[in-house]
Amino acid sequence: MNTSDLIEKLVADQGLTKVQSKAIVDSVLKGITDAVVAGDEVSLPGFGKFKVQSRAAREGRNPATGATIKIAASKKVAFQPAKALKDALNG
Repeated sequence: MNTSDLIEKLVADQGLTKVQSKAIVDSVLKGITDAVVAGDEVSLPGFGKFKVQSRAAREGRNPATGATIKIAASKKVAFQPAKALKDALNG
C-alpha cells in the first residue's frame, strides 16, 4: 500500500473527497515527521511506536575494494509494532 492507496481507502471508508483525504494523510505524516525530527517518540496505541535511535560512529569496509572506511554517527527512525498489530499479523 502506498499513499495513494491509503487516500483511496479513506475516500471509500469515510466518504471523504480525495482532496480532504489527501490533506488528512499529508497532515498525519507531517505530524509524525515533525515529532520524530524534534526527537520525540510517536506512539499510536494498537499500532506501534516511531522513535529515534542514535547510531555511533564506526568502521566499515568498502565492498568494492575492501578498504576500511569511517562511517559517521547518525540517527535513524525505528518502528516498534504494538502487541495488537503483532497479534493481528500472526493470528
